[in-house]
Amino acid sequence: MSRIERRFAQLREEGRAGLVIYLVAGDPDPETSLALFRGLAAAGADLVEIGMPFSDPMADGPAIQAAGQRALKAGMTLHKTLAMVRSLRERDPETPYVLMGYYNPIYRYGAEAFAQDAVAAGVDGAIVVDLPPEEDEELAAPARRAGLDIVRLATPTSDEARLPAIVAHAGGFLYYVAITGITGTRSADAGDVRAAVARLRRFTQLPIAVGFGIKSPAQAAQVARAADAAVVGSAVVDRLALNLDPAGNAKPGLVDAVLADIRTLAAGVRSARH
Repeated sequence: MSRIERRFAQLREEGRAGLVIYLVAGDPDPETSLALFRGLAAAGADLVEIGMPFSDPMADGPAIQAAGQRALKAGMTLHKTLAMVRSLRERDPETPYVLMGYYNPIYRYGAEAFAQDAVAAGVDGAIVVDLPPEEDEELAAPARRAGLDIVRLATPTSDEARLPAIVAHAGGFLYYVAITGITGTRSADAGDVRAAVARLRRFTQLPIAVGFGIKSPAQAAQVARAADAAVVGSAVVDRLALNLDPAGNAKPGLVDAVLADIRTLAAGVRSARH
């Protein structure tokens, strides 16, 4: 059983949904980023999505675009991202880590080598937003051989003809993008999320995580009542950005401020079904 499977089994036993937190690796600098990621599990993150910085993140809104630019400016690369995961894994053997980003850096790295190196570093899964199921052999095939879950994305426009292809070789969990458009812009209606999750459950037995547009503990709790996990990214990245000085450097209280926000999100998720 993989770390992702174990974590969702644990959440089912506890009768609650999970909280998935997304941050960009290396934002605003590698040292601060490492400190943030090291504090996520204790702050209440059940799974962690680690953004792979990329120069053209077309699915992301302004907050995550800016985070990626800060990380790239600070010298972050895919090799350094894997090294960071290796460091995180030395201290935390249980929290699932899922890389999220775009295929270009992986293509340049080499799909087979990426899958093998990611697993060796302690990565459990990857979400590659611009690699559709039709290109399965590009990455999913070597990933499966290496033991790396490829987490698929479903959206409000994924119809019943499309969903079987999306879930066919999916692993880990299914990530439901609750809105059409880019990250961090608006929030989905709670009723729409419930209906979408119920529809998706007809196509897969994988856990369903819902993200895009969750900005508050109350919204996270709404999602947690319907789905197996709530994913929060842009709101956390926004809090990080509020704790940068005019030059883009971390202020002294940045890590504490971001982790405090995550604790309130976790409290919302953990109380959602009581």
